[in-house]
Amino acid sequence: MLKVGLTGGIGAGKSEVSRLLVECGAVLIDADRIAREVVAPGMPGLAAVVAAFGTDVLAPDGSLDRPGLGSIVFADPEKLAVLNKIVHPLVAARSRELEEAAADDSVVVHDVPLLTENGLAPLYDLVIVVDASPETQLDRLVRQRGMTEADARARMAAQATREQRREIADIVIDNDGPLEELRQRVQDVWAELARRAHVTRQPPRAREE
Repeated sequence: MLKVGLTGGIGAGKSEVSRLLVECGAVLIDADRIAREVVAPGMPGLAAVVAAFGTDVLAPDGSLDRPGLGSIVFADPEKLAVLNKIVHPLVAARSRELEEAAADDSVVVHDVPLLTENGLAPLYDLVIVVDASPETQLDRLVRQRGMTEADARARMAAQATREQRREIADIVIDNDGPLEELRQRVQDVWAELARRAHVTRQPPRAREE
């Protein structure tokens, strides 16, 4: 098994890279998705978040108002630290369960937004950083995700710098260009990952109609 840490700044295109790696045959463990699961209604994680931040972070249906909570914590490092202390241990425990369930010859990609910030690089056999210029990140967040420029800049500032991420990278995937360039780069990276993992099996082929 090859354990890969995948990270990148918000808006850099990390989710697209993880999707392309899955197409190639990777087993994906998505920390963001797990983070949503552990604070779903009825889960102890949500109760802990409400205890720390109050009922104002709940949507009318009782679920977590993620944009509302985000606007609070990304503008205040101390509050962000409180949230991370609640969520990160729950995410780590679930990630371990999923990794242990993967086949021995798998390339297991851990999609971890805050890998750099939390000093998690030593947990993986290698680290891939998806990199884009701050201008590209800002444009994607405002144009594609509908964030205000102020909110986008606050979220970018709350993360590690571009230089800090590149310092821990074994492989950097540049993503300022079009999707087809990214697809080719990911395929090249997959060939290297598969070689290192000695993967001999192929991903299942789509059924022909």
